[in-house]
Amino acid sequence: MIANLFLPAHLKIGAGARHDIPSVLKQLNLSKPFLVSDPFMKSCGYLEELSQTLVRADISFGVFSDCVPDPTTDSVNEALAGWQQGNYDCIIALGGGSSIDTAKALSVLARHGGAMRDYKAPNPVPAGFPLIAIPTTAGTGSEATRATVITDTESQEKMLCMGFGFLPVAALVDFELTLSMPYRLTADTALDSLCHGMEAYVSRKANPFVDPIALSCISSIAANVGIACAEPHNRVAREALMLAATQGGIAFSNSSVTLIHGMSRPIGAFFHVPHGMSNAMLMCEITRYSIPGATSRYADCARAIGVAATAERDDKAAYRLLDRLIEICDQLDVPSPRQYGIDRDQYQQLIPTMAAQALASGSPNNNPVIPDQRAIEQIYETVYS
Repeated sequence: MIANLFLPAHLKIGAGARHDIPSVLKQLNLSKPFLVSDPFMKSCGYLEELSQTLVRADISFGVFSDCVPDPTTDSVNEALAGWQQGNYDCIIALGGGSSIDTAKALSVLARHGGAMRDYKAPNPVPAGFPLIAIPTTAGTGSEATRATVITDTESQEKMLCMGFGFLPVAALVDFELTLSMPYRLTADTALDSLCHGMEAYVSRKANPFVDPIALSCISSIAANVGIACAEPHNRVAREALMLAATQGGIAFSNSSVTLIHGMSRPIGAFFHVPHGMSNAMLMCEITRYSIPGATSRYADCARAIGVAATAERDDKAAYRLLDRLIEICDQLDVPSPRQYGIDRDQYQQLIPTMAAQALASGSPNNNPVIPDQRAIEQIYETVYS
C-alpha cells in the first residue's frame, strides 16, 4: 500500500517558539496576517502578546477574536466577514482546536467561496490562504492535520472536512502556552490525543511512517497526563503532552481516526460535550468492541504504555490495555453521558440519528471491526450509564 503523507512545511517546537512568528512570516514571504483567536486568549493576554510581537516587527494585521467552542458555520461566517474588511494574505490561528479549525475553514472559504458543507468529507478541498497555527492546548493536534470539524448551524451536524487545503503551512508548538490550562481542559485534551494515537495505530489505514509516532504519542500521554493534571506548572509534563498532541495530529492525519471519533462527533454536536470528553466516554467500550479485529495492535499499545511485557500473549496484553484505559478515565473523572447530565429520553431518541451520522462520516470504516448501524446503536446504549 502506498501511503500519502502530509506535514506542515515549517514546524517549530519548544519553549518560546511563538515569538518566532515574524521570522516565519518572512520565510514564507507573507506580510499581512489576519489573526484568528477566541475571547479567552484575549482575556489572558496571549492575543495581545502576539499582536505586540507583530507591531514590534512593523507588520500590519487584522483580528477576529470571537471564535466559539465547537465552531459553527455561523461563527466561521463571522470570521469571513472580518477577513473581507482588509487585504490580507495569510491567517494566524492562536488558540485550541476550535480557533485553529475556524481558521482552517476561513482559509478555504476566503479563497474559494461556497458553503462549508461543500467541503464535507469526502469532497475535495483545494488549497486555501496560507495558515500558521499556534496551538494553546495540548490535545487536538489540529496544527498538524488536514482536517477540520465544523458544526452546521442549521442541522446541528458536526461535519468532518478533510483535505490538503486545510493543512497549515507552519505550526509554532510552544508548551508554555499550556501552563495555565485548568484541570478539566488538560484532561480532556490529553484524552483526545490519546485517542488520536491509538486510533491511528489500529486503523485499517495505518502505515509504517505513522506507527512509531502513534506509539510515542500514546506512551507520553499515559506517563504524563496524571502529572500535568496534578501539577499544572510541571514544565516537563506539559512539554511532553504538547509534543504528544502534535504527534497525535500527525499520526491520525496520515492514517485516520476510527469508530471513537465517528461516534464522538454526534454526542458533541447534540449535547455540547467537549470533544475530548466525548471521545473518552466512548474510548473504553469501543476498545473492548474492537480488540478482536486488531489484537496484536492493541497489544503493542499496551506494551508502549508499560502495562504488558514483550513476551506476554497478545490477547492478554490487549485486555491489559483496556484495564489501563478504564483506570485512566476513572482517575481523570471522565463522566458517562448520564453523569454528565444528558437526558436519557432525549439521548435514546437521538441514538439512530447519531449512529447514522457516525456511519456517514466514514471513520467507522477504518475501525478494526467495522460496525453496522445496529452495532453503533448498541454501543451508544451501553456507554450511557
